[in-house]
Amino acid sequence: MLWTVIVLGLVIESWALPVRNSSAVNETKMRTKRGYSEEYLSPDDMNPMDWILRANSMLAGVTGFSFREGDIASSGLWSAITCPGQSCLWPKSVDGFVYVPYTISALYDNMDRITIEVGMEDISAGTCVKFVPRTHQANFLDIQPKFGCWSFLGMVGGGQPLSLQSPGCMWSGVASHELMHALGFVHEQSRSDRDRYVTILWENIIEGQKHNFKKYETNNLNTIYDYDSVMHYGRYAFSEDGLPTIIPKPDPNIPIGQRDGPSPLDIHKINLLYNCCK
Repeated sequence: MLWTVIVLGLVIESWALPVRNSSAVNETKMRTKRGYSEEYLSPDDMNPMDWILRANSMLAGVTGFSFREGDIASSGLWSAITCPGQSCLWPKSVDGFVYVPYTISALYDNMDRITIEVGMEDISAGTCVKFVPRTHQANFLDIQPKFGCWSFLGMVGGGQPLSLQSPGCMWSGVASHELMHALGFVHEQSRSDRDRYVTILWENIIEGQKHNFKKYETNNLNTIYDYDSVMHYGRYAFSEDGLPTIIPKPDPNIPIGQRDGPSPLDIHKINLLYNCCK
């Protein structure tokens, strides 16, 4: 009888515990199936950048900002691409951590908040970057369900908006992607050495969108090219006719990007950029 009571108590207790990963994953899958209407990709084939471009397809002229590479915002005062030296990095505290204050709009429901917080935790768990609720800090991320999924590059000062539209951007991988922009990271295929690792099929890109495939003089932190980065474009990004716009080389079948969150190399690059080991 005693064992029956103990087992029953454990079962009841387990029901009361928050099952963050399970509920988030199940809800994400449901939203994926409900919200998907693209012609060329199935939900299982889409990575965070595919979802971002889908949500941002009607973004032009709505926000008051201009955008580069689909989701990096510029106000005219701040460049959407350049971040000279460490000018846009969040400051490091004397205790060795980098605290990034944030606010989350009350317009989000509980599931949305969980999704965003999972995106934060996927970064914080392996780095010295810690996202903390804002108290009095002057510089912070103001996370709101505006139009589309987008962020500024690095810390720009004040309450800088980071948009995660709901529905449309509510996947933890999308949240991590935009948070990495806010930490100062551009897209993986924009790095200066990308032509050694991918081929850009310019003829398959939507006319007027080819500027989104420029490469830049980037600080690659002495790291190898990461096909698995959460910051990598999908194979069909900005496709004109459903044909690939990016093909890996030398093996064209290498998967590009993934939707689970930051890759191990993404985490490593955050640690390098913010000197987390020092």
